[in-house]
Amino acid sequence: MVELVEVEDESFETKQAGLSEDEDEYTDTESEISTDDEDNIADGETFADRLLALRDIVPPTTRSFIYQKVDTTASWIKSGLVFSGKGLWVLSTSALLLGVPWALAFAEEQQMVEMEKEMKMRESGQELLSSGGTAAALNAQLSAAQVNPAL
Repeated sequence: MVELVEVEDESFETKQAGLSEDEDEYTDTESEISTDDEDNIADGETFADRLLALRDIVPPTTRSFIYQKVDTTASWIKSGLVFSGKGLWVLSTSALLLGVPWALAFAEEQQMVEMEKEMKMRESGQELLSSGGTAAALNAQLSAAQVNPAL
């Protein structure tokens, strides 16, 4: 027949360090609470390990609800980013394909207008030089034309 013998652990037999009966006040000068974070990091526990431990605490229905909300939010954000990226692509290519040729044509048109003004000024200058006696009369007409619109 088997006989059971109770073996007591030595840690239960020794007296714990802490308050003795003659101490009136308890002061925590060597507390391990302040070094608790350093011990956890030293033990190798990471933030991911702590999150995985939360899986056991949070009920499955709550976890599925949270997962659905996060998944829906991520889906909306992804759709928005894809849509805005495609829109940006359309706007930039349209600006390049339509805007650059228009800007070049506009600059060329402005250059042509400036050339026409310069040609008219040259013609009027040559007329003034070629008609020696009538130059004074032409100057009077030009100054009268410039004064009348100002009035």
